[in-house]
Amino acid sequence: MSTRALLQILFAAILLSLLAYTAWASMQQPVWQWQGLTQGPDRWWTLATLIDAYYGFLTFYVWVCFKERGPLARLLWFVLIMTLGNMAMASYVLWQLHKLPPGAPASDILTSRGVTQR
Repeated sequence: MSTRALLQILFAAILLSLLAYTAWASMQQPVWQWQGLTQGPDRWWTLATLIDAYYGFLTFYVWVCFKERGPLARLLWFVLIMTLGNMAMASYVLWQLHKLPPGAPASDILTSRGVTQR
């Protein structure tokens, strides 16, 4: 199996599992009713985890800024990444893999800039 196919499977699994878990969790308790940051002794670890996650989102976004040349695309992906987190990040990687020309190595998504079409 090619690296490209493995990456597609990995990021599709990440996206689908996050969508499923988020939908399930939302049915258990709406996010606006969650009090994890303000209640209980574990709130400091919750905050530390959120800070870590958003720094990861920001780090990924730096790569997106390298890849995307247009300010509108950069803004759109910033909003998506900061609101949807890993769901948006998995979608972005899948989109980049989809845009690769046939036969191109998956590593091309890491360093190529701009739009490359199939």
